[in-house]
Amino acid sequence: MPDIEQLSEVCKLLGDKMRLTILSLLKERELCVYELVELLQTSQPNVSQHMRKLKAGGLVKEAKKGQWVFYSLNMEDKPFLNEFFQHLPSQKEKVDAISCADLNCCD
Repeated sequence: MPDIEQLSEVCKLLGDKMRLTILSLLKERELCVYELVELLQTSQPNVSQHMRKLKAGGLVKEAKKGQWVFYSLNMEDKPFLNEFFQHLPSQKEKVDAISCADLNCCD
């Protein structure tokens, strides 16, 4: 069970609308930065800044595939968030409508 300090840090990360939206998108599948930029309609540096914070907070992990970085949720050690994540609105339609092939990235 996490202590108060850990819960406080997680709550800070979840309290930002952009980061919460990113986590909701990643709930559907792993995504590259360029897919997130397109889905969020924001800049790559903005997405990267939020991803850095989420990764430092242990909520996401990254996997390199060649020169590209893909992000996914990292919830294995945070079972206390499972119930919370079940209440996030589905982003399935948005995520399914985009791919690296469409964006000409990650090839």
